[in-house]
Amino acid sequence: MTRYVVVTGTDTGVGKTVTTAALAVALGAEGLRVAVVKLAQTGVVAGEPGDIDDVVRLTGSSAVHELARLRDPLAPETAARLEGVSLPPVAEVADRIRRLDADIVLVEGAGGLLVRLDLDGGTMIDLARALDAEVVVVAREGLGTLNHTELTVDRLRAEGLSPHLVVGSCSPEPGLAERTNRTDLPRLTGLPIDGLIPAGAGALDRAEFCRLAPGWFTALPTG
Repeated sequence: MTRYVVVTGTDTGVGKTVTTAALAVALGAEGLRVAVVKLAQTGVVAGEPGDIDDVVRLTGSSAVHELARLRDPLAPETAARLEGVSLPPVAEVADRIRRLDADIVLVEGAGGLLVRLDLDGGTMIDLARALDAEVVVVAREGLGTLNHTELTVDRLRAEGLSPHLVVGSCSPEPGLAERTNRTDLPRLTGLPIDGLIPAGAGALDRAEFCRLAPGWFTALPTG
């Protein structure tokens, strides 16, 4: 059976795309056929590179799918309303994802957990439920991450969903806040940190990224 993992963040710009690419490489190294879905790319127009192009550049995979592209760099719902276009409801998106032929499908969201993905108020929570998916939460390592991460993890648990925690864009020379947060995040969320993605990982060439990525994780989503 195909397994589904949705990748969300505590905020925008936390490193979801690079984390998704790294997960694709690490799971592929386990012998799994991995597909990657970007739900909605905002802030780009036709012909411009987006997040899914970064996944291809880093992993070399052709099993990638971008489901919506919107002009303005906003939440998908807001961008769609401004552009005067529709977005497929989450239930329809889930059906499309289920038709993909893969052992595991990684689904990258937009922004944080409760960002609206369609014009009916659907969120990553609704999609994760529809797919019976595990959820990888990508968190920042600096100031503010404790509150944002606890809120995200608490909401996922309240919804009966299974979260995993990864810290994105980790500094090679962490300061006091970054060092203490690596201890406090597991203590306050009750989750181990399953991965530390180094800052600048997205600028690596493909060979180096694929060589290093499996080592960034201490555990992978197991189903």
